[in-house]
Amino acid sequence: MPEKRTRQAAARDKREGKAPSTQAGEFVHEEIEHVREGKHGARSTRQAIAIGLSKARRAGVKVPVKKTASKAVRKRAARDEAAGEHPHKPSARRARATAGALKREGHGAASAKALSSQAKQSAAKRSAGSRSAAAKKAARTKGTAGRSAAAKKAARTRARRGAG
Repeated sequence: MPEKRTRQAAARDKREGKAPSTQAGEFVHEEIEHVREGKHGARSTRQAIAIGLSKARRAGVKVPVKKTASKAVRKRAARDEAAGEHPHKPSARRARATAGALKREGHGAASAKALSSQAKQSAAKRSAGSRSAAAKKAARTKGTAGRSAAAKKAARTRARRGAG
């Protein structure tokens, strides 16, 4: 079950007109935090992301399935969406088994290095146009104060790195 603050953050993103992937990102962040704080582990960064996306779908976020997704992934996503329409807890036995399996996994999947390499791999698969469109939408939905804060942060980063 996602934490209350995660559900609220996703709802806020939806109100602000942000993309479903941004709304789902809140659930993924929560999952990464759980792995980091030792609540459970994950076999890979991808698994942690997948768990977060599943939670998001079950919480009612309309996350589209990738065009390149396998039949099994599509089926699971459809099942998660259906479960989101009629929420109920999984059986205690199943919940315990899942928690137990994840507890045996490591915590390296949520390290900065692992997340960075996952992000780079993911970005490399996208076209320049697609990345550019995403950046433009992010700037549009950020709001004036958000844009100003981002510009200041970028300026600080450039100054610190001695670039530009």
